[in-house]
Amino acid sequence: MRRTFRIVSVNVSRRTGERKKPVRRAVAVRDHGLEGDAHAGPGERQVSLLAVEDIETMRAKIPSIGPGDFAENLTTEGIDLAALPVGTRLEIGEAVLEITRIGKECHAGCAIRELAGDCVMPRRGVFARVERGGEISDADTGSYDI
Repeated sequence: MRRTFRIVSVNVSRRTGERKKPVRRAVAVRDHGLEGDAHAGPGERQVSLLAVEDIETMRAKIPSIGPGDFAENLTTEGIDLAALPVGTRLEIGEAVLEITRIGKECHAGCAIRELAGDCVMPRRGVFARVERGGEISDADTGSYDI
């Protein structure tokens, strides 16, 4: 069965350790990540995704947070990312991403964890490898099979 979801925000940063800034579009490069993003490179964590619904749960503690503040590249809506099995392929814009990992450890000095005492990225964020490159925009609808 084919399911759809929406991209709310595309986010990049030039340096690691800083919040990502929303951009209208970015190019996903095969086996690398988003062009111009500091976290791009080989490996299983080329692109990070987090649902806006998960960001909303943190707004009770930090009202000013939004897309990119958890260092996610793609902020989604209408998909339970953490429930997807590793290996799920997401078609977004021209690109295809393969889920490689659910969650991560917060790095030392995680600003969100320090401010709120918690962070959703380790439990709810996912990482993907770029299987097919192409442009992804904040107006795209994505799809996947379950």
